[in-house]
Amino acid sequence: MGDSFIIAVDLGTSFSGYAFNITSRQQEIDPQVKYWGKKYGKETPKTPSCILFNGQKEFNSFGYDAKETYLSKLGADAKDYLFFESFKMSLYGKKLSLDLKIKAANGKEMKALQVFTEALKFLKDDALTTIAQNTQGRKFAAADFTWVLTVPAIWDHSAKQFMREAATRAGIVTRGNEDKLVIALEPEAASVYCKKLPSEGFITENLGKKKLDQSPGTQYIVVDCGGGTIDITVHEVLQGGTLKELHKASGNDLGGQTVDRKFKQFLSKIFSDGLWDEYEKKYPSELQKLMYEFTLFKKTDDDVEIPCPFNLGKLAEKKKKKIEKLFRKVQGASWDDGAIKISREKMKSFFEESLQGISQSLEEIVDKAFKIKYILLVGGFADSEILRNHVAEEFHDYKVLCPFRPQEAILRGAIEFGRNQGVVESRKGAFTYGVGVSQKFDKFRHKAEKKFTNKDGEWCKDLFKKLVEYDEDVSWNETRKHTLHPVQADQTEITFSFYRTVRKNVTYIDEPHVEEVGSFTVQSPNTALGLDREIRLEIKFGFTEMTAKATDRESGSTEMIKINFMRK
Repeated sequence: MGDSFIIAVDLGTSFSGYAFNITSRQQEIDPQVKYWGKKYGKETPKTPSCILFNGQKEFNSFGYDAKETYLSKLGADAKDYLFFESFKMSLYGKKLSLDLKIKAANGKEMKALQVFTEALKFLKDDALTTIAQNTQGRKFAAADFTWVLTVPAIWDHSAKQFMREAATRAGIVTRGNEDKLVIALEPEAASVYCKKLPSEGFITENLGKKKLDQSPGTQYIVVDCGGGTIDITVHEVLQGGTLKELHKASGNDLGGQTVDRKFKQFLSKIFSDGLWDEYEKKYPSELQKLMYEFTLFKKTDDDVEIPCPFNLGKLAEKKKKKIEKLFRKVQGASWDDGAIKISREKMKSFFEESLQGISQSLEEIVDKAFKIKYILLVGGFADSEILRNHVAEEFHDYKVLCPFRPQEAILRGAIEFGRNQGVVESRKGAFTYGVGVSQKFDKFRHKAEKKFTNKDGEWCKDLFKKLVEYDEDVSWNETRKHTLHPVQADQTEITFSFYRTVRKNVTYIDEPHVEEVGSFTVQSPNTALGLDREIRLEIKFGFTEMTAKATDRESGSTEMIKINFMRK
C-alpha cells in the first residue's frame, strides 16, 4: 500500500479543503476532492477557513458549520465564543514562536498553535471519515497515508516548522514517523497539476484554446492567487518532464481579501457617521452573508447589483430617512429600490491595489533574461474575470492560462507531489546559509576584536562558514557535507547556530543583514582525540524543508538534527 495512499490538505487563508487518492501505485493517480456545504445549499471544493471554540477554548466546529453556528448565536452568547477567520495570515512574514497568540472576533486571545492544530485535526478526521464512506466502510488510520500539507512558497522556514508541529499535534503523523508528512509549496503543487492538463482543462474565454507546452526548455510562471497571499514561482520543464525552479519564490500579501477590504471601506463611506460601524457590531451574521455574496460578484467583470441587507436598510432609514441621499457623496454606486448598484469601473477599483501588486511581482520576473512563454493563474482568486483580464492585457506577450477549477489545482497537484517528491528537480537558494564557527586565530586574516583565548589556544570567533549561496541551484535531494571541529579538547557537546543572509559573501555572523535562523547541539562523548575530532554535517537544502544530520566521526553516533527556526 505504502505511499500510493495520499491525502492532501490545503488550509487556506479564506478557504480550506482536502483531496485524497486511494489507487495503488501502479495505477494512474485519481485525486478525489471533497465538496462542502450541502446542508447550506452549496457545493464548493473548499469550506471557509473559520473555526469556533467555546468559552473554555474547546473545539466546537470548522468551516460552514463554524460560521453558521457563530452567526446564529446572539449577543452575550456569541461573546463567550472564540471565532477565528483568516488566521493563516498570522504566520505570514514573521519569525514565529510556538507561543504566538492570535485574537478571536471577540478580542480574546488563544495560542495560534492550538487553533491550527484543531483546524488540521478536524480536516484529518473528516478526510478519514469520507474515505471510509468511499470504501464500503473499510477503516483507515492516519498512519495508512502519506499526508501532504500545502503552504505558500513565500513563507519563512519557521512557518513551515510551525505547521509541521501543528500537524503532529493533530495526529496526522507521530513523532519518529515524520517522513509520512510532506510539506508541498502551493504554486509548485499547482504547477505539477497544470503540466498534465489537456487544452480543454483551461478556461478559453478571450485566451484562445491553449495548453501548456511540455517540451524540455519550456519556461512558465505560476501565480497562485489566494485569499491572503499572491505566491509566485517560475519553472522550466526538463528532459523527462521534471521541473527546475528558475527564480526564488516571490509574492506579497495582497490576495483576494484585499478586494473584500476595499469593498467594506466603500460601504462604510456610503453608510457614514458611525452607521456602518453600528451595523458591523449589531448584525455580524448578516454582514457575513453579504460578504459571501460579494465573493460571487467578484468573479464577474461587470456592473453588479447587490441586494441591500435588511438590517442595514432599516438602520439607514432610521438614521437618515432617505437612503438615496447616502449615495450622493460617492461615485460609482447608486440606490435602486432595495439594491446597491455598483458600476463595473467602481468594482474594478476595489481590485486595483491587488492587481498592481501582481503586476509588480511579475514585472520583476519578466525583466530577467528568462525565455518565459506562459503565465499560469491558479488559486481561488483566479476565478475572478477582472484578475484574468488584467494579467492577459498587461502581459499580452505571454500565453495566460487558467485551469477551469483554479481553486482545486493546488489540492490535485499536491496529490501528485505526494507520490513523486522529486518532480521539482532543483530549487533556487532563497538565501545564503552558513554556520557560525571558530578557527585558530590568524592575525593576517582575522579581526583583532574577534580573538578569544582558552586553554587550547587562540581562536577567532563568529566566522560565517558558507553552506549554500543565494540564488544557487540546489537539487531536491542533494546533500551538502561539511566538517566541523570542537574548540575545546574536553567539550562533550558542541552547539552550532545557523545563519542566513541575501548577501552572497559574508565573513562574520554579526555583519549587516545576517540573521540567526536556527541552532543545534551535537553530542561528542569521546574526547580522546581532543581538537582533532570531526563532526560531519550533512544538510539538505533543496527540498521544501531543510533537514540535517550530524555524525560524530569518533563514536559513529549520528543524529538527525532538529533545526529550530522558531524564536526562543
